Amino acid sequence: MFESAELGHRVEKEAYTLEVSGLREALLDSQYDLVAAKKFPVILLVAGVDGAGKSAVVSTLNEWMDPRHVQTNGFDAPTDEELHRPYMWRYWRALPPKGKIGIFDGSWYTWPINECGNGRIGHEVLDQDMELVRRFEQMLIDEGALILKFWMHLSKGVQKKRLTKLEADPKTSWRVTPRDWKHFKRYDALREAAERALRLTSTADAPWIVVEATDARYQKLTVGRVLLQALRARLDRPSTGPAAVKAPPAPPALDGLNVLRALDLSKRMERVDYDRELEAWQGKLSVLTRHKRFKERAVVLVFEGSDAAGKGGSIRRITQAVDARLCRIVPIAAPTEEERAQPYLWRFWRHLPGRGKILIFDRSWYGRVLVERVEGFCAEADWMRAYGEINDFEAQIAKSKAILAKFWLAISPEEQLRRFQERQETPFKRFKITEEDWRNREKWPAYEAAVCDMVARTSTEIAPWTLVESEDKLYARIKILRTLCERIEEAL
Repeated sequence: MFESAELGHRVEKEAYTLEVSGLREALLDSQYDLVAAKKFPVILLVAGVDGAGKSAVVSTLNEWMDPRHVQTNGFDAPTDEELHRPYMWRYWRALPPKGKIGIFDGSWYTWPINECGNGRIGHEVLDQDMELVRRFEQMLIDEGALILKFWMHLSKGVQKKRLTKLEADPKTSWRVTPRDWKHFKRYDALREAAERALRLTSTADAPWIVVEATDARYQKLTVGRVLLQALRARLDRPSTGPAAVKAPPAPPALDGLNVLRALDLSKRMERVDYDRELEAWQGKLSVLTRHKRFKERAVVLVFEGSDAAGKGGSIRRITQAVDARLCRIVPIAAPTEEERAQPYLWRFWRHLPGRGKILIFDRSWYGRVLVERVEGFCAEADWMRAYGEINDFEAQIAKSKAILAKFWLAISPEEQLRRFQERQETPFKRFKITEEDWRNREKWPAYEAAVCDMVARTSTEIAPWTLVESEDKLYARIKILRTLCERIEEAL
């Protein structure tokens, strides 16, 4: 893959100056068309060997285009804040919205390639990481993003000359670090790791472009030409509908089973038993969240369920038991314009807590496969692919040492109707009932089918669903508290 990038291409200064003028004008025109359309974001990854002029290319692109509509991100070693969250969190937050260009100098490829090239992980782990990266990029593409990936390449001999020259000049010596020379000593291993990673992730929709970096003028022109061609082609392409996507198969044990109707909604708890159990489990939760090892974990709770199933009351019983400084609730409603300009998971990615914290989602990313599916707010292809994307997201949450607990609160249509009527007739509860709640009741069978599909396809070993019989609120609250304490205690 890299051999063709070691041929020694050069562009003379006069030819470079002549072409740059027209290239800059065309890039600016295309950039303003992108800003006006706001139909998709452009994600541009600039990677490559040390000393290959990556930063110079990034600076040139900002010079050639309007930097007000370019988000440039440089990533070095992760901060403590970033280390306490999923590996991809720092990149998720930096994604550009629709109509903008996001440049990544250093990206989600940097760490796996360096770790493999330095012998800290094997090819098997690198391959697994690259499969996750491939799926992540496919999700961005399915959400509409244009992804361009450039690898700036130097041969070993040229890299040595480049680093030596930079180090010898007092004006540029700061650009060469001990890490650069350490990487140079492992050039062959790093090259092998990089070539393996690029081959695994160079797809039809997001191919790698390997750019010879020996001559800076050739390098910059090549990147500019590719960016212009891809951007112009995408802007001029007629709109097409989403491609058909097949949902992952349901596990055999759940295929065709209505898990909601299988629940025993007659379960009840007497008030005297509830008061005793509530005190015991809230006390245990308080002790667990003060445990010294709890600071090494984060807790992410997801509450979903039928309207009026008691999510708010159950959440309050949790927050009553923990230090308010540790806990935050994120209520999820219709996405804002800012959120619509990003991938649908973005508004959940950015809220993920650091270690020692508890985050409660009142409604969540499962809206894509529930309300958006039933109400037709997204295409079938979008909610079909969401199952796999959600599983990948939750796997990264779990991998970051977070405890993820998901609760579905289930009630019968009859009990829901009774609670709706009670809310309407009680002055201080009227805010809890809306016309939308009544409309949703008319689609009960469709929501029931969507929930069964959701449980079958997203209840995994690392992130299982807990189905809560919520016909009796007292029973439901205790089951949730008990389950949460058991999950935290097991993790600690």
